[in-house]
Amino acid sequence: MSDLQRSFAKAKLAALPFEPPFLLSPEEDEEKDQDDEYGDLRPSPDAAQDDDSSSSASSASSTGTIIPSPSKNLFARPKVSAGRRTLEPLPWNDYFTRELYLKVSRPTENVTYHAYIIPPTANGPLLVTHHGAGSSGLSFALFAVQVRKVLPNAGVLSLDARGHGETVIEQLDRPSNNTDLDLSLETLSQDLLDVIHVTQTQMAWPELPGLVLIGHSLGGAVVTNVAVNGELGNAVLGYAVLDVVEGSAIDALQSMQSYLSTRPKTFPSITSAIEWHTRSRTIRNSTSARISVPSLLRRDPSNASHQWTWRTDLAATQPYWEGWFAGLSRKFLDAKGGKLLLLAGTDRLDKELMIGQMQGKYQLQVFPEAGHFVHEDQAEKTAMIVADFYRRNDRSALVLPPKVGAMSKPKTLA
Repeated sequence: MSDLQRSFAKAKLAALPFEPPFLLSPEEDEEKDQDDEYGDLRPSPDAAQDDDSSSSASSASSTGTIIPSPSKNLFARPKVSAGRRTLEPLPWNDYFTRELYLKVSRPTENVTYHAYIIPPTANGPLLVTHHGAGSSGLSFALFAVQVRKVLPNAGVLSLDARGHGETVIEQLDRPSNNTDLDLSLETLSQDLLDVIHVTQTQMAWPELPGLVLIGHSLGGAVVTNVAVNGELGNAVLGYAVLDVVEGSAIDALQSMQSYLSTRPKTFPSITSAIEWHTRSRTIRNSTSARISVPSLLRRDPSNASHQWTWRTDLAATQPYWEGWFAGLSRKFLDAKGGKLLLLAGTDRLDKELMIGQMQGKYQLQVFPEAGHFVHEDQAEKTAMIVADFYRRNDRSALVLPPKVGAMSKPKTLA
């Protein structure tokens, strides 16, 4: 070997990583991808080590050569960073500025609505989010952080619907042990209106900011009903419906009881509940699951082992299911304001919405890589789509042409 070849070989070998990169199992690899894209916003103590490992792996794959390390067993199962594998809950106040307790008294009930908020600034819009059945306001926590990255002045108001999260209903016309709740579409729509108006009062806003209503599943039916009734007037710039359309929703109701019977009824811990949601692919983003899942559960007082059970008995809401979604497609197309439909698959479109899409009546976005919880599985992409949707419907940036009478007359030539 010539001196030139020998020096060239030394230079190439020096560029190779000394330590061998570890290999991940398919499950670990999938979880790492999720955490890389939607990682915890707080820095992990292992962040520097993780960056070094990824750099080594990338370098090795580009050269196709791995140099065994004499200090380690090459074929031993690697230890994955604990920061990437943890399923411990994440606190809500890492994602929202404050929580609100909004009290409303009616002849038949006293309601204390619970909501999370990031107030808008500098005339920014307020994105009002409504979760689906069985979920909570924290379902939109990761979305809230992501949307603030692209719309820094935007606010987010995310409520817990009645029978969900920490919203409390005191019924005055029924026995105290009667836990039946009115979850009709009309009642849920009035709840949303009350939350918006009482929030305005509590935050001392002289007028409502521009509103973008966003609803997932059942929440999509609620925001559409509020939009079509027009009670918020011109404050509503547009509304977005996430992964629900009338046809497929009503078809899915036939198998809903079967699905509910397969869910675990209790969990030994919050961590095990988070693990079930991620392993079953109910929520495909582990970071979002660590935020939203704890709010879905409560201690079971009837269980001696103090296990965790669901806050919302979805099976008991069956009498309201069809009423939630009947007529949804027509209302979605008829309501005033910008319209966004975000789906996990085009197979969810029914005939009425397919015709409306061909006529250009609304914006359609499909995330085929997401599951039903599109805003949790793809929080960053959802935020970008919603931000773009808001910009296109922002009337404050609209510059109207001058009136004909105000235009200067053209000069005549002498």
